[in-house]
Amino acid sequence: MGFSRSLFAGLALFTLGAQAHAGATLERVEAHKELVNVLMESYPPFSFLNDQNELDGFDVDVAKAVAEKLGVKLRLETPSWDVIAAGRWSGRYDVCICSMTPSKARAEVFDFPVEYYASPAVIVVNAKDDRIHAAKDLNGLKVGLTSASSYESYLNKNLVIEGAEDKPLTYPFDFVQAVPYDTDNVAFQDLGLGAGVRLDAILTNLVTAQPRLAQDKRFKLAGAPLYEEPNAVAVEKGDPEWEAKVRQVFAELKADGTLTKLSQKWIGADISK
Repeated sequence: MGFSRSLFAGLALFTLGAQAHAGATLERVEAHKELVNVLMESYPPFSFLNDQNELDGFDVDVAKAVAEKLGVKLRLETPSWDVIAAGRWSGRYDVCICSMTPSKARAEVFDFPVEYYASPAVIVVNAKDDRIHAAKDLNGLKVGLTSASSYESYLNKNLVIEGAEDKPLTYPFDFVQAVPYDTDNVAFQDLGLGAGVRLDAILTNLVTAQPRLAQDKRFKLAGAPLYEEPNAVAVEKGDPEWEAKVRQVFAELKADGTLTKLSQKWIGADISK
């Protein structure tokens, strides 16, 4: 009531455009017969270069299973985490099966159709360091982490996990100097030089830390996990058809046991959600 014919026509065109955009990713995947997944090159056991210099790991295998369900080939892209987490991919990537924690800030640029595993956030210190036993002991210290990660938000005391707003995190420290790295590898190298030489601790994922701790006795865990970190599949905002398809595929992978099988293969336990 009160709409002009031209305005109504404009709204109709807008609606058609929105509908066309809504299915843009699925249309692109089906047209190219290819799923482009973006992830980190060095985040073992989730993604890493194996002895054949090929990307391997839990996230890689999950992405392969998704592509297989879709009936398309898989292409993996590995820009820096800063680029991945910034979003606004403009169609360069279709999906991020890449161990992303859904935070309130990230929800401004991403939709998170599926949480596919969960893991605790932990503090790792030099094995000879007896100063740190909990998050409160990080006060005033230098803590390494992956740049633009949820761990950086935690140390900046502004991490709000999407879907867990009713369980706000506590920050038992005044100030911690977050030291960002492109990957955990260099952070562990720096912590291995000794307590306080370049770093006092690393904040990371328990599942990622466990193989390092088992193989390298220069490191140990400090205290209990800080919080459980849900990890979600991320897609660009505003594409409900693609979201629905991703949810459907992951429901199938959960129901047929694929996620549990891959979790047992790479983690030694079922961390799938």
